[in-house]
Amino acid sequence: MTTFGKIAAPRPEWLAQASPEEIVDPHLPVIDTHHHMWPGSSPHGRPKYELEEFLADTDTGHNIVASVYVQAHSAYRSFGPEPMRPVGETEWAGGIAAASESGQFGPTRVAAGIVGYVDLAAGDWVQPVLEAHIARGGGRFRGVRDSAAWDADPTVGLFGASAPGRYLRDDFQQGFKQLTALGLSLDAWCFFPQLPELTALARKFPTSNIIIGHFGGPLGYAAYGNHRDEVFARWKSSMTELAKSENVSVKLGGVMMRLASFDYEEMDTPPTGQQLADAWGPYVETCLELFGPSRCVVESNFPVEKMGIGYAAYFNGLKLALKGLSRDEKIQVLSGTAKRVYRLDPELKL
Repeated sequence: MTTFGKIAAPRPEWLAQASPEEIVDPHLPVIDTHHHMWPGSSPHGRPKYELEEFLADTDTGHNIVASVYVQAHSAYRSFGPEPMRPVGETEWAGGIAAASESGQFGPTRVAAGIVGYVDLAAGDWVQPVLEAHIARGGGRFRGVRDSAAWDADPTVGLFGASAPGRYLRDDFQQGFKQLTALGLSLDAWCFFPQLPELTALARKFPTSNIIIGHFGGPLGYAAYGNHRDEVFARWKSSMTELAKSENVSVKLGGVMMRLASFDYEEMDTPPTGQQLADAWGPYVETCLELFGPSRCVVESNFPVEKMGIGYAAYFNGLKLALKGLSRDEKIQVLSGTAKRVYRLDPELKL
């Protein structure tokens, strides 16, 4: 049984067993709004995944015009005050973005937007650290990822929050107010039981720009594995309330390990794009119904999702799940909405 909730290194030999797939809608522009990178000297022991590795994945048939780099605890500074150390990641990602923009590595604008980390509950440190990210981001810094993901069961695999209620705390909300005042967005990460907390935050700060990742955090393993229908119903109910806040957008994707649709460590071959569309389709369709194409974007969550599927099949699956949309609506979801909510370069052609 796959150890869901834990990041594992991709298995190239297993991924190579996938049957070739014809690329779905290969000419439609795509902005991948959520990927990570890890340097070769990653302190977490994760395999190197930088510009070369990411481009090897994107260069598999889909028209990936740009990407948004999202905080991954990479390249933090090893010196200076602790709250300032995450600025090193923005500097590092900015260097990758500058190299990409040279055009020497292909047409994809990698890290056209950068989402970093600031502990928004850090009081007096919040504003100077945000300003340092802006100053060091080369005009690409767009916001902060903050996790309220928590579960009483440690086998779910926790990240960030040490207790429930982070988004409701006064100290967090004071930092969030500063984030919003600077015109920056929040990349929210929570599991579906915390969605009401995020809804309360969005309603209290209606001028903020919140983008929730990974479908809003549905879970399909540990204690949730035997209650999939109940989880879906509860998730949909909470997402229905969240969608009433016009300042919230949602990322479609990123639940290969959290939704646990595939026991990929035991499968002989990776799932196909159609299998992915079948498994994730109800979540895609619900998000589109609730938020509309103007508030939905796509994410790869690579290289994390690479534990269970290749990039070509992954985006085939997401595109197949958009089958009910018009061409213009597909372009909105695949790239247009991302360009707007992440305030990417107006010269970026879609």
